[in-house]
Amino acid sequence: ALNSILVIITLCSFSFLLQINCVTFPLPGEGPEQQLLKPDEWSYCDYFWTDKKDPQGTTSLPGFEVLLQKQLKGKQMQKEMSEFIHERIKIEEEYAKNLSKLSLSPLAAQEEGTLGEAWTQLKKSLHDEAEVHLKFSNKLHSEVEKPLLTFRGDNFKKDLKKYDHHIADLRKQLASRYASVEKARKALADRQKDLEVKTQQLEIKLSNKTEEDIKKARRKSTQAGDDLMRCVDLYNQTQSKWFEEMVTTSMELEKLEVERIEWIQQHLRQYTTLRHETDMFNQSTVEPVDQLLQNVDPAKDRELWVKENNTGEVRPVDMDI
Repeated sequence: ALNSILVIITLCSFSFLLQINCVTFPLPGEGPEQQLLKPDEWSYCDYFWTDKKDPQGTTSLPGFEVLLQKQLKGKQMQKEMSEFIHERIKIEEEYAKNLSKLSLSPLAAQEEGTLGEAWTQLKKSLHDEAEVHLKFSNKLHSEVEKPLLTFRGDNFKKDLKKYDHHIADLRKQLASRYASVEKARKALADRQKDLEVKTQQLEIKLSNKTEEDIKKARRKSTQAGDDLMRCVDLYNQTQSKWFEEMVTTSMELEKLEVERIEWIQQHLRQYTTLRHETDMFNQSTVEPVDQLLQNVDPAKDRELWVKENNTGEVRPVDMDI
């Protein structure tokens, strides 16, 4: 009798559950209110339990797969950032090359005096600036591009596959357990229906069924109930294991994402630091030019030029008759 009561309770409990791809959830508004595992943190372990349907609604993606795709996307973004910095380096190298080439230009090389000195220093500053940009590009490669490119190598994707296979195997086990529950539930329903029919036939004398037949049918019904409870217990154990692994693994993925963001943040900050240094060094290359420009003296330049190029200081006079 106790088994029969438990079977009825088990069967009734199915009506309060929502099954999505062999995972059971409470119906909206039913059962005790669930609390977030990590309130106010928007943690992965709280928001990826159900499967996500594609826009067409034809297939669904497990919540864990959504987390894995986030990791793979992060890896791709990191790679693309590295490529972006590489392009920045190429621009710096080309700029440095052109500056260095321009610094050797013979244009206005014959300028003289204090202005000529300032002009010569200005051309030299281009060479110095080219060196600054070349050093900047080298540091960008070693301190930004390379770390972004090499952070989490090929083994990272292999580790993600291990996570994927582990959780996927648990989902397969869960699906198998759920199928066993459904099979046992149907078997119980059939046994209960058979018992009900035989009991009714005996009561209205439409069959020669004996009490022994009724007892046999009742035993089979009870056994079916026991089988169902065993299957439900195994299902719950498997779902509990899947739940625990989902929490643990999703939090590991969350930790990995935090590490990725902080790593990129650190090296992009290094980029801005190098950029500020470059501006500072560039400023130092033009300071001598500024100093010489301040010393440009048209009068002095005229004096120097006249001393070198004068053709005589005796002025002509009127002729006498």
